Amino acid sequence: MNIEDIQDLIYEKEENGICTITLNQPKRRNAMSFLTFLEIETVLKDMEQDKNAKVLIITGCEEAEAFSSGGYFNMNLYPKLPPEILEELDLTDIAVKRLCMKFWSFQKPVIVAINGLAVGAGFTMPLAGADLIYMAEDAWIGFYFARRAVMAEFGADFLLPFYVGFQKAKELLYFAKKISAQEALNLGLVNAVLPKDQLISYAREQALRLIPPKGPSLSIKLMKKTMHAYFQSILDHTLDLENDGLRKLLKTHDFRESLKALGQKRDPKFKGK
Repeated sequence: MNIEDIQDLIYEKEENGICTITLNQPKRRNAMSFLTFLEIETVLKDMEQDKNAKVLIITGCEEAEAFSSGGYFNMNLYPKLPPEILEELDLTDIAVKRLCMKFWSFQKPVIVAINGLAVGAGFTMPLAGADLIYMAEDAWIGFYFARRAVMAEFGADFLLPFYVGFQKAKELLYFAKKISAQEALNLGLVNAVLPKDQLISYAREQALRLIPPKGPSLSIKLMKKTMHAYFQSILDHTLDLENDGLRKLLKTHDFRESLKALGQKRDPKFKGK
């Protein structure tokens, strides 16, 4: 994929080295498809090749009133894509391993500004990909995987216990917890909570502190590389396990029941099958 092929995002580059991805699918509240993930991967590759691109900010478009409502799995989208782009997609990579590992090895700082709800992959992607996460005070996180009888992706089954400890991580995932911005800050999942109208300006201020002339970008690059190195193989293995688990779970009665219940606006009745 080329930068000019991007559809789901707005990608902007500034002379000062700040690059911005704005998730831009308001009709589906910025839910992310396999195409969206490929577009983000394309941006990361572009930034790697551009010496002037020094820091990435990711946020959601204001019209969506969301950062991202998670994964978008409408398969009707894909037959409409050009064959050369379709060839680049791996529709079996449900845990989004390729993009996750690309983020993990990406050596430039990534800041995520969560300006609305962040459900499922809408938060597990920042958890895996961001160096710093800032959140609007009225935004919230939804670990809703158990409600859909599935499991987390983007390596969250390793990363979430690493951030908050095993007991709390299990509570958040098993009970499909909704988490306010302040609770996310208290848990150590985000770096700061701000009024919504100050979120982007604050993220930009912090971005400028990471790059010359204010920030020693080479020093920061090597710190990030060193901190991530030990966990590379652990994350890689976790993503394989998540993909195996998700492929099994998508074939179950409980997953089908969760979709039926969602459509009928009722609580699902699970059988553990």
